[in-house]
Parts: sequence; C-alpha cells; structure tokens
Amino acid sequence: MIQDPISNDQWQAILNNDTSYDHTFIYAVQTTGIFCKPSCKSKAPLKDNVRIFKDSKEALDANFRPCKRCKPTGERLPNEEWAAQITHFIDMNYSEEITLELLADKCHGSPYHLHRTFKQVTGMTPTAYIQQVRVNKACEYLNHSKLSIADIAHAVGIANTPYFITLFKKKTGHTPAIYRQLQHNKLQREGLNHE
Repeated sequence: MIQDPISNDQWQAILNNDTSYDHTFIYAVQTTGIFCKPSCKSKAPLKDNVRIFKDSKEALDANFRPCKRCKPTGERLPNEEWAAQITHFIDMNYSEEITLELLADKCHGSPYHLHRTFKQVTGMTPTAYIQQVRVNKACEYLNHSKLSIADIAHAVGIANTPYFITLFKKKTGHTPAIYRQLQHNKLQREGLNHE
C-alpha cells in the first residue's frame, strides 16, 4: 500500500484540530504507532512522522492502533490494549524522563484515566512500572558491564545517583554495589562447579 503524501490542507487540518476533515482522512504517527482523526486534541506530531490514510481500516491494516482520546474507529480501545501500548512506550523510553502527563500525551488519554486504567489492568501504577523497568535494566548493566553505579543510574533514566541507590535497594533488597558483587560471586561459584 502506497502512502498518500500529506497535503498542506491536511497538515493545517491536523494542526488546527479541524473537525470538518474528520471524515475525509485519518492520520497516523509513526513514532507512537497510533492513528487519529484530524480533530484530535493530542499534541501535534512532527510532520515527518505523519502518514495519511483514507480511513481507519487502512490505518489498522498498516498495524497502527486507534487513539484513546479521539476514538477514530468510533470504538473505545480495550483497556488491555491501552495498557500494552503504555508499557511498550515505557519499555522503549525508560532511559528518558517519563511523567504521567507525557505518558498521557503520547498514549492519547488523560493522566487520571491513564493512571487508573493502567493500575486496574496491570496491578501497579505507571510510576511503579517505570521504576521496575529501570531496576531490571540496571540489573542487566550490573551483571554485564563495568559501568559505574552513577553511569548505570543515568543509563536507566535516573539522574540522581543517591535516589537510584535507594530505589534499587528498595526493589532488590541490596545496593547496586552489593548486588553486583553477589552476582559476580555467584558466577564464580557456578564456574567452579562446572570444572
């Protein structure tokens, strides 16, 4: 399927949230994987990231998901799919600053509704999930790199090293340095057992 180029009129309709274009085209944002009506109140995407479709079926066929905010298919996105979309965004962007407002903007919903729905579906808040992803990634760095604790903290999106150490200990029961040493000792024991 060849993508229709975006015209100036279509781009202006997106920027101005023009409802008169809602039944003439759908636009999708490649970086989020979401498609919207031109009237969607979400933050305007970068023009280079926009794909134009004749209707929502074309966008769905191209593997884009409907926006939770403007509901371009006329149906609500199931909560489980929305939670999966949110976790995917977090998994891909954990090293950046992620706020509830940013999540709501990128995943097309209100902060309150996003928080409530995410917790209902996953059993944890978005913040708790972000923290868990960051700690899991930190464990990988501690196991497979010689990066300093401060460098690992920055790599997983936490600029404040003392906060990172406190969070890591809260989640794992060990400071990052002790965790690294325990993992190193474990690998040495396993190596000796295989000889």
